[in-house]
Amino acid sequence: MALPPTLETSLTPQELTFITEEQEIEIVPAFSMSKIRLVSGVYGPFDPPRRATVPLWLALSLKRKKKCRIVPPDWLSPEILSAMVQEEMNEPHALWANMPRHLFETAKVLLDVAPMDLPDPAQIRSILLHLRHLRLAKIRSALRPPPPTNTSHLNPGEEAPPDTGAFSGRGEYMSLTGFTPLEVAQMKGLFGGVLKVVGKLSEGGEGMDVDP
Repeated sequence: MALPPTLETSLTPQELTFITEEQEIEIVPAFSMSKIRLVSGVYGPFDPPRRATVPLWLALSLKRKKKCRIVPPDWLSPEILSAMVQEEMNEPHALWANMPRHLFETAKVLLDVAPMDLPDPAQIRSILLHLRHLRLAKIRSALRPPPPTNTSHLNPGEEAPPDTGAFSGRGEYMSLTGFTPLEVAQMKGLFGGVLKVVGKLSEGGEGMDVDP
């Protein structure tokens, strides 16, 4: 069955979360069991208080049944997340700090299912929201066309240097290095729409529907 047009170009946040739940994470089981064999692999033994490594989806399932304690990733702490925010603020314009690949999806499911296993979940939520807004603000700033060039200092007959902004059609590209898969998926529709408008404008606006 064909997908609707809105889903043909990128994965949805729900699909990315599904993919994220295949990553492995450590748990402290609250039960004893020998190794179990699943389609995705063999896990165990489960012998508390020893840690066991399982897929995130299995850890979430066991947590919902109160069968384990989830050991969060090292980066999911207020101190390290605050350092990520500071690093992001120190990055130059239109550049993004590298983050854990599935930072936002992993943090969301753990905050939803196992907040009691995280250090200060309320502060983690606040820092993640700040980080998300900070990165979105930088994206919007990078997409904004540059201000008009001031030509008052030029000599008579001297031309202004060419625009090499992201929308000049002949200048720099906006780097996506450091984007997480979720950010790429969410911004893909926006980028596609912007590029279509820029393309039509460069062709003289033919075929564009513009409200008066």
